[in-house]
Amino acid sequence: MKKSNRETSKLDRKTVEKNRRVHMKDLCFKLASLVPHHLFKPSKDMLSQQDQLELAACYIKQMRERVEKLKRVKEQAITTIQTSKSGMTSMMIGLRLPVIELKDFGSSIEVVLVSGLNKNFMFYEVITVLSDEGAEVVSASYSTVGDKVFHTIHAQVRISRVGVETSRVWERLQELIS
Repeated sequence: MKKSNRETSKLDRKTVEKNRRVHMKDLCFKLASLVPHHLFKPSKDMLSQQDQLELAACYIKQMRERVEKLKRVKEQAITTIQTSKSGMTSMMIGLRLPVIELKDFGSSIEVVLVSGLNKNFMFYEVITVLSDEGAEVVSASYSTVGDKVFHTIHAQVRISRVGVETSRVWERLQELIS
């Protein structure tokens, strides 16, 4: 009876050990499958399990270094943004109004004009310039924020073959606000 118990316990230990090795082999395979294939050196022989583990460890180390580098870049970017925001606020104080921005979208134009509350200019003059240069105003709006007035005008080209000379529109609008 004692002999059969020993044999059974030996078989149990062998089975447990075999299951452990199969489980470890499966885990190693899963780990190796996570490493990008382009990192494997092309060779006729498959990499040994130890080589695969070393490669995975190297890859993990590279990824840690990359994460740390990206964290540093992110922190620098946040610092730069915060610095530029504070600098922009001081720049906006010295900003000379009115400011004009012209965006050409091919068959349409967007004009954004920022002026102060105390700056008197005729809004219809901007619309007249666009109309004279071959654009038809589709929509116009404005909003007031603090002591600034933001005008936005959307215009469309009347004759698509002819188009609108945006540089000419820009020059005329600059003359208008000067």
